[in-house]
Amino acid sequence: MILVSVGPTAGALSAPAIARELAAAGHEVQVILEPNTERFVGPGAFAPPTGVVEAPSGVPKAVLFAPATSGTLSRLARGLEAGPAGASVGGGVPVFVAPDLDADTASNPAVRANLAALAADGRRVVVGVGEGMAGVGEVVAGVLGGMGGPMAGLRVLVTAGGTHEPLDSVRFIGNRSSGKMGLALAREALRLGAQVDVVAANVGTQEPGVGWSDVETVEQLRDEVVRLAGGADALVMAAAVSDFTPASPVREKIRRSHGVRSVELEPTPDVLKAVREKNPDLFVVGFAATHGDPVVDAREKLLSKGADIVVGNDISLQGLGFGAEENEVYVVARGGERFVPRASKAEVAREILNDVLTGLKEER
Repeated sequence: MILVSVGPTAGALSAPAIARELAAAGHEVQVILEPNTERFVGPGAFAPPTGVVEAPSGVPKAVLFAPATSGTLSRLARGLEAGPAGASVGGGVPVFVAPDLDADTASNPAVRANLAALAADGRRVVVGVGEGMAGVGEVVAGVLGGMGGPMAGLRVLVTAGGTHEPLDSVRFIGNRSSGKMGLALAREALRLGAQVDVVAANVGTQEPGVGWSDVETVEQLRDEVVRLAGGADALVMAAAVSDFTPASPVREKIRRSHGVRSVELEPTPDVLKAVREKNPDLFVVGFAATHGDPVVDAREKLLSKGADIVVGNDISLQGLGFGAEENEVYVVARGGERFVPRASKAEVAREILNDVLTGLKEER
């Protein structure tokens, strides 16, 4: 069980989402509202399976103070009881602190000393960029990673979306990938405790709690993946990468009045080949989107690309694949393949990541 202590600041508005995310990762979550917190958020905001309690029902696996006021930081740093959840702090229980501070308070020497003392004492301080509390995804990632989930200590690099190859200043050659499968993989890896980086090709929404790089073309995606792959334990290439690019893109808009013209195409760079050349020991997951049975294509890609796993899916099936909320796939590895039946992309992502974990353990 994770105990979440919610302090009386504006960051409390994010606490219900934090509790839901922790519960979605498979944890029981109990919430304590510190005095005056109901000025910001009440018990009704914490829908089942989370719930507000006066005291935890048992010894928690972790305690999260989110948001944590400057007063809470001071009491924790000095070993004093920090509100109703203070009795649960101690005995080796991991403690996570997400401060909610304005710029002046955050720069105060006493507050900075308290934060340093907490870090020195083994408390995990989760901070975001700028003022206020860290984002929901950052807080959840900090807690799950610090609790030692099955992917804790691993760095996973995920590509998502679909590349665009410019034809002129307004048009491009692309595909229908929405990025949902890649984002689901990033989100689930985060929930399993991994540190996650995403290289996003034309994805509309940014996934919280992960490293994020926006790219447009295959060449940009290749360069960014190669740059990040050296620090990764596994690469999951979920992005739909264009196979061809216009040989001579035009800088301005091609106008209809110019008449019909042909477009010469040339192959795009091989991203996996470039990554493999520089990172021969990296665990690589490729994807093969196919009309019809995907197993043959997935097996071929497994050999030709030097991947450890290739995930094949039939995009001709109604309600599956690009832009859909569900998917069904074959996970093809060197020792054989298995079928993952139709399910939400989050559930499919978990199945794929289970195979990644198995593969990494076998390599070690």
